[in-house]
Amino acid sequence: MSGSMWLVARCFLPVRQNSLTLHVIMAEKDCSENNTNHCAGRKQPPCSVFAGMRPAVVAGRPDGRVIIAGPCSAESRDQVLETAKGLKDVGIDIFRAGIWKPRTRPGGFEGCGERGLQWLREVKNITGLPVATEVATAAHVEAALDAGVDLLWIGARTTVNPFAVQEIADCIKEKGGDVAILVKNPANPDVDLWIGAMQRLYNAGGRRIGAVHRGFCVYGNNSFRNPPQWHVPIELRRRMPDLQILCDPSHIGGDVALVAPLAQQACDLGFDGLMIESHCSPQAALSDAAQQLTPVQLAGLIASLPVKNVGGVSADLMVLRAEIDRLDEELLAVLEKRMSLADEIGRRKQAFNMPVLQPERYGKMMDSRVQKAMELGLNRDFVASLFSAIHAESVSRQLKLK
Repeated sequence: MSGSMWLVARCFLPVRQNSLTLHVIMAEKDCSENNTNHCAGRKQPPCSVFAGMRPAVVAGRPDGRVIIAGPCSAESRDQVLETAKGLKDVGIDIFRAGIWKPRTRPGGFEGCGERGLQWLREVKNITGLPVATEVATAAHVEAALDAGVDLLWIGARTTVNPFAVQEIADCIKEKGGDVAILVKNPANPDVDLWIGAMQRLYNAGGRRIGAVHRGFCVYGNNSFRNPPQWHVPIELRRRMPDLQILCDPSHIGGDVALVAPLAQQACDLGFDGLMIESHCSPQAALSDAAQQLTPVQLAGLIASLPVKNVGGVSADLMVLRAEIDRLDEELLAVLEKRMSLADEIGRRKQAFNMPVLQPERYGKMMDSRVQKAMELGLNRDFVASLFSAIHAESVSRQLKLK
């Protein structure tokens, strides 16, 4: 992976500069160079293997934005029907409910099982809403489709397992292939694995395929349940510009208070819609109670979202983008000059038998760049990440000098 693309991936992730040592930087960079599958920022051409693919969900809203909503879990017939009736009045496109729940640990509520499919059938009959549920095995797929479920989705814990996805794909192929299905991102930020899951479904005959961004698992405390790492779905969009991509702010935030701002950010980034958890009585929910909105709360959230612009790009925006392009060219030219100077410094170090890494110089450089950035009103972590990447590439080039 080139230094510039590694830089792009890192710039979206804050780092604590004082604890970031060069060997960590170089280890990450070497991982990026030697592993084509696990680095979300790796430069890859747009995918061309999905000819004829269509959106998994057709938006019925005037703003063109898809809204899928419903409880994390189908817990009882009364709970499912009460929530669905409330959401019908909100104006959602599809009612969702988990029938089989893959839990992190045993002992939690793992879903009501197949009896919940009858409740979804009643939702369709009473409200007219299409219904969706998560599937993790071929048996789930067969039961859901036999019950008339309109939309399936594959969860993050399943997407990480190619064998499980292939089993689902094989079952869909046996069912005729043309099944509407959404694929949530894998729990780890791996764009290739995400695309690979969709390709397995496509190869099985699936053409109504979409993606759902629900955040990624990280170790340690975090403000989010699953930090969004927005650069990952942005890279997916770059590679698959025609793919329908929804955002699940409920699982990203893990807290009702975070759902609305995350939904707003997703809309600002051009996502095609939202999948949001909603429950008639969230405080009594058997799973993910903290992140579920009431139908009334969801109505308020939807009303607050900006109207989706489906028109063309304005002339003034084109002028501003042209200026950005010009500045980017200047940045690249300056970066090329800096790397040339780093190469010359490397040759001087060789001539005087000096080690490539100069920790004292590195520390002073980082301190001064971060201080200058703060004076200019730039984000400290962003600039620290930027210059860490630049320095790592400079060291890498010097190590390769003959």
